[in-house]
Amino acid sequence: MVDRRRVIHSLLIGAVAGGAGALGLDARAAMKRDVVTDKSFGVKGDGKTNDRVALQTAIDRSVDQTLLITGKCRIDARGLDLRRDSHVRFAPGASIKLLPHDTSFYSMFRIWDVNNVLVENAVLDGSKELNAAKPALRENGHGMGFSIAGSTEVTLIAPKTVGCWGDGIYIANSYNVAHKYSSGIRVVKHHADRCRRQGVSIISGRNIVFEHPLWENIGGTQPEAGLDAEPNSNADILENIRIVNPTTRNCRYGIIVWLEEIVGPVPKHIDIDITNHRDEGASDAAFAVSSLKLNGRMVSGKIASHSPTWVSPRLTTVESIDYDKAGPKIVVNNLRLVP
Repeated sequence: MVDRRRVIHSLLIGAVAGGAGALGLDARAAMKRDVVTDKSFGVKGDGKTNDRVALQTAIDRSVDQTLLITGKCRIDARGLDLRRDSHVRFAPGASIKLLPHDTSFYSMFRIWDVNNVLVENAVLDGSKELNAAKPALRENGHGMGFSIAGSTEVTLIAPKTVGCWGDGIYIANSYNVAHKYSSGIRVVKHHADRCRRQGVSIISGRNIVFEHPLWENIGGTQPEAGLDAEPNSNADILENIRIVNPTTRNCRYGIIVWLEEIVGPVPKHIDIDITNHRDEGASDAAFAVSSLKLNGRMVSGKIASHSPTWVSPRLTTVESIDYDKAGPKIVVNNLRLVP
């Protein structure tokens, strides 16, 4: 029997690539069915009430339906868990913002060990200005808008993540199942603004694509990049990573690939392809690949940036002095420098 949810998911992906006209009549009709609003689960959305419990109930009870977020919701730092087959859509003007908190570790939307998740037009505000974390924790950057771990078939359409203590979006392996990678992740028109650590961190995953992202005004704790691809261990992977038409603006690094921890007994093959990257105002480097010391181990592959435009770059070199040239080939072609 045909799994209707998977068919709709595939049609949505095609629609994003081909424009609204690519969505067939049957798929559009299916998307309009079974829409439930947050209000029906007791969500206030008044900008003051802690709606976390009501929102979690709404998520849990709207699986296989479309949950429409309608108000200006506030939640505490415990965050929300999306479920398998979750479809969450934000109405114009709707948002979720953290209440005052004192933790540097949070995930506003956790997408952990699930598949077939669609989130549309989300606005997540990490309220970094309301964070009263102790001074010893203020250098940590683990407060995330979206945390994706060990999940597959995840689509985020036009998400906005602002003021996160750490990263707008964080992608990693499962925290519960060994060697369970995130895969089939597609993010369209992500806008990260004023996050402290990164617009996006890709720690591990395969078949990941970001299309037309804008990552800007990132700063507060290192590395302060628009995008940071940085494995944490030899158990991680970076396979078929595609970044299409990204813009980075006013970050320490536009895009950085940091490979120190991926080296180990298991050989690794890295495949990162960046197209039409525009960087404006990077204080250190628009694009950097760093920290690979093989010591007899094997890390192969290619890291490529095609037709980038760097505006007033501080550096025009890419690989750092500690990058082992026996590692993945670094390619930058058709570079355009703008004074």
